[in-house]
Amino acid sequence: MLALKLTLVPSFLLIVSMAGKWWGPGVAGWLAGLPVVAGPILYLLVLAHGPQFGAHAATLSLAAILASEAFSFGYAWTCRASRWPRALAAGLTVWLACALMLSRLPASPVWAVLCALAAVAFGNAFLPRSSAHAAGAPLTRLDLLGRMLAGAALTAFVTSLSGRLGPAWSGLLAVFPLMGLVLSVSSHRAHGPTFVIALLRGMVAGRFSFGAFCLLLSVTLTRMPPLAAFAAASAAAVIVQGFTRQWAVAARGTAQPTLPPARASTPGSPRSAAD
Repeated sequence: MLALKLTLVPSFLLIVSMAGKWWGPGVAGWLAGLPVVAGPILYLLVLAHGPQFGAHAATLSLAAILASEAFSFGYAWTCRASRWPRALAAGLTVWLACALMLSRLPASPVWAVLCALAAVAFGNAFLPRSSAHAAGAPLTRLDLLGRMLAGAALTAFVTSLSGRLGPAWSGLLAVFPLMGLVLSVSSHRAHGPTFVIALLRGMVAGRFSFGAFCLLLSVTLTRMPPLAAFAAASAAAVIVQGFTRQWAVAARGTAQPTLPPARASTPGSPRSAAD
């Protein structure tokens, strides 16, 4: 159990971090939408407390997508004019306010789905725009180590205190925006606000796969063996993520401006000085 706590999440963070280095912020943000942090934490919660506890936590994790988008909103708008400490403080403040509100809602999959859909719509509509497509961004070993240590610390914290926190706050903290926080701060320091905004906007499309993962867990953990439930939820997340990636690529392709066709000159037609 200790080995899983210390290796699962850091390994996934390493993969997403390298994706940002190789392919840029949009791809890193899209991959960060996969349940690379909450998935292992929820699995460890089920091993420690049973399927009923895990199903309740998964329901709150689904609703907590709204809190994650609140963090992105606070960080993205603040980082345009401020350095990373102030942007981080703004993001964490709105995350905490949203999490406190969600902790008082009924632990219902219907409420959770409504919160998740509202979060995606909110992110698409109100996050600032960015045209950053930087690929091959430098990433130091110290950055990688910091991200992996932060992932291990969050996993150990949530799973160790889950008995005292209860399923609601365990689920909310499983979706604590660790990935967004670590990637945002390190990217802000290294590449500036436009890179961070592109990264956070890329995460919005990934919310669909995370939502599918948590929704399936919330309804299947009490109906099938935990390993089978996690396998089905993971497969659904990968499939949905593939569809959202194709949709994003197609949307970018249709958004490209097209040049008007060149007019063929005919003999005797007047020509401008530029011709």
